[in-house]
Formats: sequence, structure tokens, C-alpha cells
Amino acid sequence: MKNLFKKYGIIFILLIFTIGCSTVAVTGRKQLSIIPSSSLLSMSFQEYDSFLKQNKLSADKKNIEMIKRVGVNIQRSVEKYFADRKKTSELNGFNWEFNLVESNEVNAWCMPGGKVVFYTGILPVCQDENGIAVVMGHEIAHAIANHGGERMSQGLITQLGGMALEKALESEPAQTRNLWLTAFGLGAQIGVLLPYSRLHESEADHLGLVFMAMAGYNPEHAVSFWERMSKMKGGQAPPEFLSTHPSDQTRIAELKKLMPDAMKYYKP
Repeated sequence: MKNLFKKYGIIFILLIFTIGCSTVAVTGRKQLSIIPSSSLLSMSFQEYDSFLKQNKLSADKKNIEMIKRVGVNIQRSVEKYFADRKKTSELNGFNWEFNLVESNEVNAWCMPGGKVVFYTGILPVCQDENGIAVVMGHEIAHAIANHGGERMSQGLITQLGGMALEKALESEPAQTRNLWLTAFGLGAQIGVLLPYSRLHESEADHLGLVFMAMAGYNPEHAVSFWERMSKMKGGQAPPEFLSTHPSDQTRIAELKKLMPDAMKYYKP
């Protein structure tokens, strides 16, 4: 029986990978994706609204306007990128939103559908609009590349036997929600349970540079931003943002390697 289960279990997993594959923009990597976009967006919007109700929005008009301005600029560059490749349909259902939340955490994130949150604690590291563009491009890239959806798909397979999201929410609501929060970096143990992989980080760096360059921001600012983030480590534990976004000399070196490609999209 055990051998039979193993045999058909492998076949089941291979079948899922065959049927549930999508392609990451820019890099062209094939990824596992078994959650329909409509389901992913529906849950994303619910969780985003819930987060905003439970957290304090900033009242700093200047910084709010800057976050929204940079966000819209990056949004337009993403839309142009897909339009130029006649793939606008891949953004169907997106409902972009950019909010600044009062928190000392050095963090920012983007959920499916363009739902972005910046914490006020990351603004001093960003320093200006260019630094915000680095973070905005990187976080939106995670959503565009469906990294959270990929991790959620992996979780549904390994922990819930490949159950559909709607069915999982119905039969295992608590476990499914925990999977979601962890997959999209919103859980209490962000960066501990399931940090973004080096592969995902590399893709987000690459896409982020392209998107910020297309939006008119010099991608070279990404190197100085990550150098500032790296200095924050010191001898202490890394801030929340660094726990899932490794910032070291290797990463900076990789950014420099990606720069020539990103600069092709930059028109001052």
C-alpha cells in the first residue's frame, strides 16, 4: 500500500506541475500555480481590507502623496510592460492601492492585485522618492511574479493534499488562512516560517529594476538603497524587512550584474 501511495503520489504531483504551471514575466521561469487568479484576488482584497482596519494609517500628507505617486508610476510601467507584449489580460482584476501605515517596522509588501502597504519605519532608509521606487518596484515585482501564489500553491499541495483554495477555506479555514499569511509575508512569524527564497528575491530584484526604470527612476539607486539596508544590520538582529529580504554584498553584486539590462529601460 505504501509503495502504491508513493507511486500515485508522485504521479499526482507531476500532474499538478504539468497542469498548474505559469510563466514569470521578464525571467520566463516556469512556476507552480494551482490557484485561479479570481480566487487569489478575492482573498487578497479581503485580507488587505482586514489589515487596513486593524492598523493605523499614516496622516502624513506629504509622505502619503509620495507613496501614492511612486506607486502609480510603477503601476503604469507594469501596465505598459504587459501592453507592449500584448499580455494586458494578465493584469485583469487588478485593483491597485497604495497605503502608508504607522509602524516602526522597516517593511513593505504587496499582495495580489496590486495591494501595497509601506510602513513609516522604512521611509528613513528610503530617504527620498528614488528609494521608495526601489522598494515599490521590488515588492510589486513579487506580486507580478506571483511568488506568494506559488508558495500558497506549494502549501496547498504539501499540507492540504492539493485541495482547491475555496475547499480548503471551507474545510480548514484556520490552517488555510495561516498558509496565506505566511505565503504573503503577513504572519506573526514573517521571515521565520517561510521567507522568500533566493530565487524569488533574485526575480523580484530583476523585475523591480525594470519596472522602476520604465517609470523614470534610475535603477542605480537600488545599489545605494541596499547598502543602507545592509548597514542597519550591525551586530544586532536584522529589521523585519531584512528577515525576508537578504541584503549583503552578494546581493549588491548581483544587482550590479542586472544593471545593464535594467538601464536599457531607463529614459531620464
